Amino acid sequence: MYIVAIAWIYVVLMMSLTETSFVAGIMTFFMYCVLPLIIILYLMGGSRRKRKREAMAQTDMLVAQQAKKNPSGHDEQPPKDF
Repeated sequence: MYIVAIAWIYVVLMMSLTETSFVAGIMTFFMYCVLPLIIILYLMGGSRRKRKREAMAQTDMLVAQQAKKNPSGHDEQPPKDF
């Protein structure tokens, strides 16, 4: 996924270097490279963010269940006989 983005950055960089003015080169780079890549990489990372959010919710649920079982917050262990 990232190799395509890197290749696209290279192509657009070469395009922007051939522009007639510095401002046109900067605008070409931002309009053809930076903005589209931000949008595409954000959309492609959606499933990863969803999995992370679900894992956090599951962890929170397990912590809540553990607190419900043991409201004092201490592990209840039988006393040790010496």
